[in-house]
Amino acid sequence: MYYYFDFNDRTKRDARGLLTSVLVQLADASEECWTILSQFHTESKYGSEQPNEAALEQCLERILDLPGQDPIYIIVDALDECPNHFGAPSAREIVLEFVQNLVQANHSNLFICVTSRPEQDINSILNPLTPEERRVSLHDESGQKEDIIRYVQAFVHSDRNMRRWREYDKKLVIDTLSERAGGM
Repeated sequence: MYYYFDFNDRTKRDARGLLTSVLVQLADASEECWTILSQFHTESKYGSEQPNEAALEQCLERILDLPGQDPIYIIVDALDECPNHFGAPSAREIVLEFVQNLVQANHSNLFICVTSRPEQDINSILNPLTPEERRVSLHDESGQKEDIIRYVQAFVHSDRNMRRWREYDKKLVIDTLSERAGGM
């Protein structure tokens, strides 16, 4: 199961988007999961009542508790794109709490991968959930930085308009973008 948070898409900014996407993907992958989701749909009056996040989480828990389940891999990409506005609680805080609860439930068949920029609030929740030797950070890797530089160089040298620029200006753009990319 794969979910990408997208700041530009209202439906991909919160726990509801994450939960509904994962539930639909699980239902699509398994007859047993489809049956549980179908029952859930019936319980919510065939969609006329919108379930809250807690009800969606309970539905997911029922699926995860199915006996004999194949391994389930959930990849949550770009968690930092989930808004972290002031006020209690923010959309990101709700998602982080959901992920934390899911990990702490210790489902033996569940494997979760979360990608994000190294934001302090995200690190403070996720780092204690993952042993240090299993964490991967690409932000400080030289290979990541080299890939960004190569990409920016290729773009600058292949773009029809930029090819007309002075070499000094091209170098300035490449250096500035590569330096400020922050691993992204």
